[in-house]
Amino acid sequence: MLALHLITFLLLSPALSATITTTSSGHAIPFPHYEHLNIKQSIASTTLRPLSKTNNTAVKLHLLHRDKLPFHRHKDHRRRFLARMQRDSLRVAAVLRRTSAAVYEAADFGAEVVSGMEQGSGEYFVRIGVGSPARSQYMVIDSGSDIVWVQCQPCSQCYHQSDPVFDPTDSASFSGVSCSSTVCDRVENSGCHAGRCKYEVSYGDGSYTKGTLALETLTVGHTTVQNVAIGCGHMNRGMFVGAAGLLGLGGGSMSLVGQLGGQTGQAFSYCLVSRGTGSYGSLEFGRSVLPVGAAWVPLLQNLRAPSFYYIGLSGLGVGGTRVPVSEDAFKLSESGDGGVVMDTGTAVTRLPSAAYAAFRDAFLEETANLPRAGGVSIFDTCYDLNGFVTVRVPTVSFFLSGGPILTLPARNFLIPVDERGTFCFAFAPSPSDLSIIGNIQQEGIQISFNGANGYVGFGPNVC
Repeated sequence: MLALHLITFLLLSPALSATITTTSSGHAIPFPHYEHLNIKQSIASTTLRPLSKTNNTAVKLHLLHRDKLPFHRHKDHRRRFLARMQRDSLRVAAVLRRTSAAVYEAADFGAEVVSGMEQGSGEYFVRIGVGSPARSQYMVIDSGSDIVWVQCQPCSQCYHQSDPVFDPTDSASFSGVSCSSTVCDRVENSGCHAGRCKYEVSYGDGSYTKGTLALETLTVGHTTVQNVAIGCGHMNRGMFVGAAGLLGLGGGSMSLVGQLGGQTGQAFSYCLVSRGTGSYGSLEFGRSVLPVGAAWVPLLQNLRAPSFYYIGLSGLGVGGTRVPVSEDAFKLSESGDGGVVMDTGTAVTRLPSAAYAAFRDAFLEETANLPRAGGVSIFDTCYDLNGFVTVRVPTVSFFLSGGPILTLPARNFLIPVDERGTFCFAFAPSPSDLSIIGNIQQEGIQISFNGANGYVGFGPNVC
């Protein structure tokens, strides 16, 4: 295990060439068809069909949900939920735009991760140090973005953040990038002003960041990472309120994962903290591995949207029975349409309309004994569980390509939307053929990406 002392990674070196490995399919293991949802504290374990096992360890840092942060937030649960769903719809629209457009924007260590439920589209936060000496900043983690940026002084247009805005004049390691640099050439929508490389990123929902590109030192835990190409944003707007900026973890060369390249095996993992618990999630970089019981499936590549992590999904299950949905509903076409994206920035899983309808109807049939409630926001399947202590609900499963079956804890698919006991089925139809697995469904599951080998792994509930 890598010791957390003054360890320095020199970035912007070529990444290792990709090597694809294979795994055996094995046999399915039984999983429960029903489980009990505890209304006051709905905690359940994650059931997996394992494909591979390992017991190595890695250094972890905390991931945090935004409702744990010292930001101003709505006190009323329903208002907070409705605002979150509105932002989530904007996030989905942005993802759909980026996956359908022809032009795109742009050693082991880890960090604690916090959840961002209340003032963004379900964003999760990590606290890292920026500059020398290091200034601690809350950063949104985004598996669908390919740039690292922070708000910078002088700030002509900045949203509110909880930490002081980063001042590059106070950092001994800050170095502007020239227009002639190869680093500048790697940034989409780059420009030049007074010999300095300019960047601009628009997220499709009205959010954007504009400023200069620089090389800077980041501190993650007790580990320093030198020469990270970051955006120093002087004009910023959007759904990042509270955070200092964004830590891009996407598949492109300018994300932190891409810049670390061969030094970490293009590998990282995260475990998103479950809502309403006092625990932390985790974020790890490097050849971090999963605990015993992990299941690995291939990552799929979409050249039209290289930032996003696509996986194969063959079907859906309710109560131990496979829903009659064609596998073609989830396929990634040769032209880059459809497919299934895993996204930390989207809260609620979206499915193609026909697949969602069959999935929902199967769940309704198995929960016919529960009192219904009217739809709320993007949810059309809700229940009035006021007065209940526990309820018996069918399991919900993802049938992953290659054989693994991921069965979700009840709290990952039946969620409270107000303080009156209304719970909703936490899935929604997608306005396109694209499916997005959101962070509500990912909570409590250790998820590891191995970009060099082209696999993603799902571990048991270890957050």
